[in-house]
Amino acid sequence: MDLIKGCKEVSSEKSFYEEADKYWKTITPTLDGMLGGYSHISTSDALGSRKFLREFLQGSNPRLRHKRALDCGAGIGRVSKLFLLHIFDTVDLLEQNGEFLKQAPSYLGPELSKKVGEYICAGLQDVNLKPNFYDLIWVQWVTGHLTDAHFIEFLRKCQNALLPGGLLILKDNISSGDVEWDKVDSSVTRTHAQLRGIFKQAGMKIVKEEHQTNFPAELYKVFMFALSKEDS
Repeated sequence: MDLIKGCKEVSSEKSFYEEADKYWKTITPTLDGMLGGYSHISTSDALGSRKFLREFLQGSNPRLRHKRALDCGAGIGRVSKLFLLHIFDTVDLLEQNGEFLKQAPSYLGPELSKKVGEYICAGLQDVNLKPNFYDLIWVQWVTGHLTDAHFIEFLRKCQNALLPGGLLILKDNISSGDVEWDKVDSSVTRTHAQLRGIFKQAGMKIVKEEHQTNFPAELYKVFMFALSKEDS
């Protein structure tokens, strides 16, 4: 079985992860570095994310509490700075690149940094998450660096890490044809159907999905998925 279904270019798990690690070590820990030169989309991105999340936080009996969230593939903390730290009491940052995490407190500033619980330096393929710990797990623009097997395993870890009623929000690029391989940063862009298949294999159901708007036409389509355990 392929490491990534439909992608023959990825033939070695070891090189897949090593090449990605090498690439990100060449990237400066700045907003432009995190967004591949598209820092100008950051505001539109955050507005779309806030809007998508809003219904789960509002009302007399909101689904989500505001206690603790996990920002996966956090980089220097862009997503946390723009909205997660303004919504949740505590946010943990999970990021494989140690230099990005070192820069995060300075980027976040002294007030927001006080609300960071843990800086976790690990890849999604290796991390161990505390059980029944998070109200929300936010995963954006990072699962393309996981093999299918590790992607499924990571989602299962997230299920155990979520508190009852908690959600995992996955926001990522979508390929319009077959899975696409980017040899520069050693990542893949999966199709909508492939993502749905992975969610199902991991035992997660889609509670809500939405297309991100107001992005440049030359970029991939970006979708947001709110996921929960199939039995919740």
